[in-house]
Amino acid sequence: MRKRKRRHSGERVAPTTKACLQRADQRWAMDFVADTLAQGRTFRVLTVIDEYTRECLAIETDTSLPGLRVIGVLERLAQTRGLPEEISVDHGPEFVCRSVRSWCETQGVLLRYIEPGRPMQNGHIESFNGRFRDECLNANWFITLANARHQVESWRTDYNRSRPHSALGYQTLNEFAALVAQRQPQPTIMGKLS
Repeated sequence: MRKRKRRHSGERVAPTTKACLQRADQRWAMDFVADTLAQGRTFRVLTVIDEYTRECLAIETDTSLPGLRVIGVLERLAQTRGLPEEISVDHGPEFVCRSVRSWCETQGVLLRYIEPGRPMQNGHIESFNGRFRDECLNANWFITLANARHQVESWRTDYNRSRPHSALGYQTLNEFAALVAQRQPQPTIMGKLS
């Protein structure tokens, strides 16, 4: 007998454009990418971006990244940046697990799921992950997990600080984010967490 797929009844994401986004931390996107170390061991990478500023907020690299590690990354971001209004994700087991859904509900963050088989509904993170794979994962030979973490974080820093973006008036992502932060009032971190 064939096992039925379990479907999550969470909020679905309608395809959106950059024009629908009006401020930083309105919507983040998360996804996973996988690669292998020199000795053949697989590792995974969790990427988190802000869809408005296009900044890469975090890249977490390890051999296993279950739901509790996803929550840990979000909690670290909450301490330094605050939390978004919503996060767009696919139906990966780390995102549909009870702990992540419960944490998002407690924090007042809407977890929005794309339709299965429709990765372009999460196009910002898909585009970012393609660039990340081409420029970092495919361009480097990772000897150890520590080496992979170091090279991935160096690439993330360079991506945010050193690359002018035509859609942002040829500003780097950090420059654009700083300009946006000056224009909009920022809620206190405690206000976003409560």
